[in-house]
Amino acid sequence: MTNAHHRRLAGAACVAALLAAAPATAQDKTLTISWWGFNGEKLNQFIVQPFQEKCGCTLVFETGNNADRLNKIKIRGGEGVDVAYFTDGFSQIGIEDGLFQPIDRSKVPNLAGLHDMAQAPQGEYGPAYTIGRVGIVYDSAKVASPITKWADLWRDDLKSALSLPGITTTAGPMVVMIAGEKAGTDAFEDADPAFAEIEAIKPNVVKNYNTGSEMINLFSTGEITVSLAQDFALGQLKAAVPTVVWADLEDGAIATLNTVNIPKGAANVDLAHEFINFILDPALQQTLAENGVDAPVVASVELTPEQAAQWTYGKDMIDGLKRVDYSKLNAAKSDWIDRWNEIFGM
Repeated sequence: MTNAHHRRLAGAACVAALLAAAPATAQDKTLTISWWGFNGEKLNQFIVQPFQEKCGCTLVFETGNNADRLNKIKIRGGEGVDVAYFTDGFSQIGIEDGLFQPIDRSKVPNLAGLHDMAQAPQGEYGPAYTIGRVGIVYDSAKVASPITKWADLWRDDLKSALSLPGITTTAGPMVVMIAGEKAGTDAFEDADPAFAEIEAIKPNVVKNYNTGSEMINLFSTGEITVSLAQDFALGQLKAAVPTVVWADLEDGAIATLNTVNIPKGAANVDLAHEFINFILDPALQQTLAENGVDAPVVASVELTPEQAAQWTYGKDMIDGLKRVDYSKLNAAKSDWIDRWNEIFGM
């Protein structure tokens, strides 16, 4: 779906709200949200329209990818947006750049019902409204022995069978962390052993991929049988190659959190808190999960096995995830990119 389509959707939602809103003072109340715009129709149905009816306000949107939207907020000195959706890597950059304000938790009572990981993933700043994971996927019809740990990516039987995410993608730097663990070191403290392991895995690597669709295509054409993936891509991947499975890793998948924050220059801080509390409502989180929008972070949400299959869901799964220290990762990333590109000739 294009950004232009999402702007038209947001515009239509605003017009509808203005026609319905009364009295006149309600028409002047606007909440500006920075988000990606994925699942536009479902978000309009389950979040936009219900919240506008509840608050008697108008929601307007700034859409785009993480980097572009965060840069706009930075250029404006934290102004122009009331609520900002980002992955945790980018929200950490915003926090370090002083672009977000602490959340007043007394105004977001639904926080108490979230899984611990989601309540305060970055200290006093915004919560996670959904949790995902990065793990290993493989074609069970072509990989003889099940993959059960991260170090299996280095197995000899996977020569010329693996695609790694590019170093500038969300999952790319996680490969360096994993390589450090295999070497018995912390890649943030000493990256040399990690990159020696990345050099060692090179015979297994067919290519780096930069988008989920590119990774799925590599599986579809038979060029690869193993890769790292974010769990949101699993449904599409299994539709293309039904024998692909998610590896049950004994040393744990890696958490990816989508967060929601209030920029320091927000014009409607109270309404922003009301919106954050709204999207963390247990009934809404249940609805979003059942309709394929987002994995729930509310602990009381109950899904059938079929509904839960596509999500990072449940206390045991969430508590077993590895966390990324994005303050360290963001500081290391520039050097890691250079070293990665030297190995893979990019």
